[in-house]
Amino acid sequence: MPTLPWTQPTTDVPATALVMASRFTLNSYRDVPGFLLAALRIHRQMLRAPGVVGVSLIARPTAKTFYTLSAWRDRAALDAAVREQPHAATMARYRTSMSDAVFTFWEHDTTTPPGWPEAHRRLEEAKTAANDA
Repeated sequence: MPTLPWTQPTTDVPATALVMASRFTLNSYRDVPGFLLAALRIHRQMLRAPGVVGVSLIARPTAKTFYTLSAWRDRAALDAAVREQPHAATMARYRTSMSDAVFTFWEHDTTTPPGWPEAHRRLEEAKTAANDA
């Protein structure tokens, strides 16, 4: 599946935003179809969430890996969105099906959207830091 490109559902964006990137790796190919469907539903949910600045998704089903990139007005908006459905139920359902989950956060100037190269770099740094701890 190709990348779902950066989508910014509003033109009313702050000068800076909180960016979150995540990488989820599933244990089994058996879980990939359901997780992919859930990821698409969550993508739609996040585009409607109050305080969202933008969202992108990369699905690599053959690698059992999914990446998200999103930007938010603030941490409160992000936290509120992840407590809503279908996100909350999906994360509870697939928590034990994941072999790895990595998250990273940073502030970003919204004159340009955050990019995948920076997100991948930060995810690798977060993974390395977690392994070193």
